[in-house]
Amino acid sequence: MTLGELHDAARAALDPVHYDYVAGGAGEERALAANGRAFDRYALLPRVLRGAARRDTAVDLPGARRAAPVMVAPTAFHRLLHPDGERATARAAAAEGAVLVTGVAATTAVPAVVAAAREAAPDPAVWFLLYPHPRREVTEALVRRAEEAGCSALVVTADSPRFGRRTRDLRNGFDDLPPGCAAENMRDLPGAPPGALTDIPMHPAASWRDFAETVGMTSLPVWIKGVLHPADARLAVEHGAAGVIVSNHGGRQCDTAAASVDCLPAVVDAVAGAVPVVLDGGVRRGGDVAVALALGAAAVGVGRPVLWGLAAKGAAGVREVLRTLLDEYDHTLALCGGRRNADLSADMVVRGDAAW
Repeated sequence: MTLGELHDAARAALDPVHYDYVAGGAGEERALAANGRAFDRYALLPRVLRGAARRDTAVDLPGARRAAPVMVAPTAFHRLLHPDGERATARAAAAEGAVLVTGVAATTAVPAVVAAAREAAPDPAVWFLLYPHPRREVTEALVRRAEEAGCSALVVTADSPRFGRRTRDLRNGFDDLPPGCAAENMRDLPGAPPGALTDIPMHPAASWRDFAETVGMTSLPVWIKGVLHPADARLAVEHGAAGVIVSNHGGRQCDTAAASVDCLPAVVDAVAGAVPVVLDGGVRRGGDVAVALALGAAAVGVGRPVLWGLAAKGAAGVREVLRTLLDEYDHTLALCGGRRNADLSADMVVRGDAAW
């Protein structure tokens, strides 16, 4: 099945309210739409006669060695989409060599997610995403849970001092998870119930000092997610980030935020090679992966397509999504004369409103 067909199958299988929760964005969904449209403004200038009979597309990242250049971006509440939830996603990601970023809003606790990944691969890369918490002891408890479970990196979400205003959820009155679903990683923490959609506390006063404190809590590499401005990318490096994820949160936070890929080149320039940069948002085809890597990303994160695959076919559907993107990317790299990801460069990208 194509990714579009998986999306259609997922929509048919899901409760419309749950579909809207996954598919929707903030406000009028301008940022959500911008992520997809932005890639239509980019085209590749393939190089020729470069002797690229075989390709090696693996990437080394802090917290993941020899990983696929397509990661499973952090998304919430997988058991809304399939009974196996995050376990299915973990098995699929590990089987394809892809990093899985799971987190506090998972409906499966992190030890079970890591265990499921290990069923498919001996040394999977599972990262744990957390939101800055108003209580330091809660943040530290989550860090310890991730360490003890066997996660190989942490990711701190930086773009959510409060929840985005998601119009579809407001119209549907969707603010409670169905029975049996909860944010399992929040159980048994002080002042932090597992509860429903809005029971994951945000930290409206979170600062760079808080981020640096999180970095200091662990020996694991700590990434920062939700960076769009180059000045923040430089601050992230200064405060100990192991990597930067360029993301507008899938258009689910600030509805007037710029598209992630449009912000990528400036962030890459700002970090100046000090840490790797990952692009998250709007990737729907292997050519998008190639564009992002040519613009300086080390890898890309994919969110909603993974969820469509999960809803349509469980772990097999997630594998289909990842394999489709990885195969398309490898094919595009070959047609661009590349042997490795690094053979793609910014001078091979054309940008303009009439690129297509």
